[in-house]
Amino acid sequence: MADFFEALNEKHIAMIAAQPVFFVASAAAEGRINLSPKGYDAFRVLSPTRVAYLDLGGSGNETHAHLAAEQADQGRITLMFCNFQQPALIMRIYGRGRAVLPQDVEWAGLAAQFTLMPGTRQIFDIAVESVQSSCGWGVPFMTLESERDTLKKAHRQSDPEAWEAKMAQRTRSIDGLPTRATDRYIAGDES
Repeated sequence: MADFFEALNEKHIAMIAAQPVFFVASAAAEGRINLSPKGYDAFRVLSPTRVAYLDLGGSGNETHAHLAAEQADQGRITLMFCNFQQPALIMRIYGRGRAVLPQDVEWAGLAAQFTLMPGTRQIFDIAVESVQSSCGWGVPFMTLESERDTLKKAHRQSDPEAWEAKMAQRTRSIDGLPTRATDRYIAGDES
């Protein structure tokens, strides 16, 4: 049975902190629903009604396109966390989000909440509208062996000017929605 909450509570926040992976879903009014797994130390609870995550450049920029398409009322977004240990639990955060880019006024304040990583392109700032918890009885037990360093390594080895040129060419999502590329490459922590 699912339980709904208006905001994150201490139990929710503790559960989030223990998870090595989370999932992000977004959609515009038309087109595909995008669902992406996210890893690394990239998620922050800013308050019981506000969360954010650091986004690295990858294969596309669908979440940005979906949230920008809904910009008049901030785009719909759902985040899901699964507890792969005990207790069995799934938690979803429903909210409205927007991309904050390095050239935006809000960047410095949000970026200070994270350790920037190679390839950082934006931070998604999300207003929590509701939280749902439900049993995770169908979720298997799993343990984290290690994070993949491949994405960060690829960004560390890339030429910033070439990366910026490549991102400048990516102006449309897979459904043809406009995306806004970052204006500068964030090298981040070289660790």
